[in-house]
Amino acid sequence: MKNLPTLAFAIAAVLAVSPVQARQAPTASGSATPETTSAATGLPAVRHLVYQFGYNTKAASEGTGTGTTTIDIVGLATDGGMTVTATDNWWNTVNPRQSYTCEVYPSGGVTCAQPPYAISPIQLAVVPLLGQNYFTALTAGLNSSWKEGYNVRATFDPSGSTGFAGEVNTWTCAYTLIGKGTVPNAAPLILIHSDGSMNEEGGRDVIINQKANILFDPRIKMPVFVDEELNLVPRLSVNRYTVELKLIRD
Repeated sequence: MKNLPTLAFAIAAVLAVSPVQARQAPTASGSATPETTSAATGLPAVRHLVYQFGYNTKAASEGTGTGTTTIDIVGLATDGGMTVTATDNWWNTVNPRQSYTCEVYPSGGVTCAQPPYAISPIQLAVVPLLGQNYFTALTAGLNSSWKEGYNVRATFDPSGSTGFAGEVNTWTCAYTLIGKGTVPNAAPLILIHSDGSMNEEGGRDVIINQKANILFDPRIKMPVFVDEELNLVPRLSVNRYTVELKLIRD
């Protein structure tokens, strides 16, 4: 996970490719262009998100370990849950990886109930953060601290760069999040520190300790940058990896 000077450079990169300005361009009358929204959540009924990612490297448009993750929000429920379909497209490969479809619940819980019942480590770094209640504690103050606890039920290989068709397990997730206020010279982006773990129930009883810096944009109600470090106990084929994502299209 990056130190603050390095994070500042990452924030500058996020601003350089931020999709927000394009989405909020004024009309001839000077007002923002309206979008189709869900009355229950205030979000567009269908949303297409594209994140650049870096797996054990910085997120970039090209290079080993980089690519894009496309997340399509294809359905919204009245309780704030949503159906998402996520697809990883690695740099310098001919075809994208297999798409995975999962339910995301308001608190961040994820259930992948459609074959192959999987989610990739790249996707798992951001998909729970799309839960509609995940960042609502910030309404009490930009320096608020809060806890999030939820389950992820899916076929998930924390030691590989993709999900895989295998045993479906439940992971119990618990995190402490601390708001650090708006980013200097990058308002209204809000910096959040996250610290917690995923515990596998059964299977190999793997514990994944996680630390992350997250940038949340309250204008589009989305995380626009994630920088995460993960450490696995016991060691699998790897014992540590990093994931970085930045939103380039919304």
